[in-house]
Amino acid sequence: MNDLHEGPLTSVSSPVAPPKPSRRDERRMRRKRRRRGEEILGWILVPIILFGIYWGVTAGFEFLGTTPGTVWDQLMQVKAMMEKRS
Repeated sequence: MNDLHEGPLTSVSSPVAPPKPSRRDERRMRRKRRRRGEEILGWILVPIILFGIYWGVTAGFEFLGTTPGTVWDQLMQVKAMMEKRS
């Protein structure tokens, strides 16, 4: 019984929980997460939207059986005709 080191017990401190963030801190964290999510979503959606617009314009020209160059030339002819009228 010599190996029982009897004596006063030392108090064991329970781990202190970190302080709960205030409403302002919670709002700041939500805002930071939302901005990060919007950035990620933007990097994904903007190229998809641009590709969709390009595809739509190309499909529209193909459906009409023309090209952008032909449409531009026709617009310039209309502009020249309108300038002659004035």
